[in-house]
Amino acid sequence: MRINENTLLEGKCVVLVPYEREHVPRYHQWMTSPELQKLTASQPLTLEQEYEMQRRWREDDDKCTFIILDKKRWADPCVPEEDCMVGDVNLFLTDSEDPSLGEIEVMIAEPDNRGRGIGKEVARMMMCYGITSLGIHKFEAKIGKENQVSLALFQKFHFQEVSYSEVFQETTLQLRIDEEQEKRLTGDGSFMEEKNYRETKAAIRREPSGHSC
Repeated sequence: MRINENTLLEGKCVVLVPYEREHVPRYHQWMTSPELQKLTASQPLTLEQEYEMQRRWREDDDKCTFIILDKKRWADPCVPEEDCMVGDVNLFLTDSEDPSLGEIEVMIAEPDNRGRGIGKEVARMMMCYGITSLGIHKFEAKIGKENQVSLALFQKFHFQEVSYSEVFQETTLQLRIDEEQEKRLTGDGSFMEEKNYRETKAAIRREPSGHSC
């Protein structure tokens, strides 16, 4: 999605950045994992197909994707951005007749970063971005039967089960955003700051004078 091609969202523990070509090799490596394929209901792609997917997702109007970076590691100019990657988060506009509906997906791909509350922070950040920048007022999440961690995550945000597919063995959860829900999610806005991605990257990750990595 073009709207977020130069958007950076900074939270307490993570930074969300646009999905760039430099992220593709690590993302491709993640998706060779049978565990992640199963949890995300994904099929393995070749590296060339992954590059094409990244390009199309960047241009499609119905897909908003951010790569999740470890904020502490990203602040170190000696650590390549690819090595700061933790996972990704997506919003899919799945209903052309209802642009206020967004399907959210959160993937924490790096095992060492699971169980640290990152998924909860990322989900909140993405939902707030969806509300304020994309006009989303109803969120949907489709969770595989065995993915109890993701199911518990969205239930913490008061998502309610609306259906279960025996064929795909997945539960569909929904959350309608009313005034009270929006206030609970956004709070005073201090938990997240939106910045210019390229300007921030150039300023923060520039090698300090006289410093060698």
